[in-house]
Amino acid sequence: MIFAAAAVLLSSCEEWDPVVNVKYDDVYVDEGVTMTPNTTIAELKALYTTAGQPVKLEDDDMVIGGQVISEDRSGNIYKSLYIQDETGAIEIKLGKNGIYNDYQPGRWVYVKPSGLTLGDYEGMLQLGWRRNQNALGEDAADTDADGDNSDKYETSYIEVDYIINTHIFKGKMGTPVEPKVLTEDDLKANLATRPMPQQGPDFGRLVRLDGLLYGKEVFCLVYPDPNMPHDKDHSENRVFLSDKDWNIKTWGLTKERMIAHLEAGDFDAATLGDNSKPVSDPEVKAKLLKNAGAYAVSQYFKMGQTTVQIRTSGYARFADKELDPKILTGQYPISVTGILTNYQGSIQFTLIDEDSIVLLQ
Repeated sequence: MIFAAAAVLLSSCEEWDPVVNVKYDDVYVDEGVTMTPNTTIAELKALYTTAGQPVKLEDDDMVIGGQVISEDRSGNIYKSLYIQDETGAIEIKLGKNGIYNDYQPGRWVYVKPSGLTLGDYEGMLQLGWRRNQNALGEDAADTDADGDNSDKYETSYIEVDYIINTHIFKGKMGTPVEPKVLTEDDLKANLATRPMPQQGPDFGRLVRLDGLLYGKEVFCLVYPDPNMPHDKDHSENRVFLSDKDWNIKTWGLTKERMIAHLEAGDFDAATLGDNSKPVSDPEVKAKLLKNAGAYAVSQYFKMGQTTVQIRTSGYARFADKELDPKILTGQYPISVTGILTNYQGSIQFTLIDEDSIVLLQ
């Protein structure tokens, strides 16, 4: 009763000043742990041997380690952490926002992957959780509350704090990783490892690409009704913006920018995925305006003869930043720094932030 009374008293008093205006540089950074990896990232990824068959890791003694090469402060990387060692890099589907506060670029991170799952998403290996496992790693129902097939994705986000704290460990801060400079031949060599489960050694790494020229083409997939099914089996609820630039001069599309394009009629010539109606159809246009949201855009560039899709989230802080007019002419090259990824056998590139783009001339 004494403890209960004390608890009531404490809960009724404002004993703590609110913490406000905390800046990244003001956040306390702990020293972190030191662990000894016994498995390289390349060796971990090599365990994925059969396409379509994710690997549930069960070696309790396995430890991998690497330095953080990504950050989510700009909003262009969502609920994921990329780490890299001397052999390669991998995405950890850490289902948290504000990851930068705990896992700054250069920090060492150690992972005990036993109980986690190694899976593929459209050509990229990821370390995450399985949707048909509960928090204890036991098999659960095959479908979620919405009836989605649990095997739609081979891994899902690791969202439970207990799982994160028993599998992922912050190490000491180190010198940030320098990006690896890749040539067009390097890109081709990485793509030559397709199809899965083989994967190019540079996918997932922090890299720099020099001399990219704008291809005057974008790709953006829009859903008229995001609350309805919009996978490949429901083409009537998909609009593909591709094969030209569609007057999209920004890196991504925020909700406001999306509405502006629709009202200007920039997308009127596009059609629903089943070709049944154009976007100019009053019913389709009304639905798109009502359900307008932010969308990722892939701006196409060429490195020699190799296509590079620079994909930017509509939620990135620089999503509405327009490409430099010199870039848009297709005559002025740029240099970009970010994460090299593979999407269905094509080079896709994720920028770290706005400063990752440099005009070379």
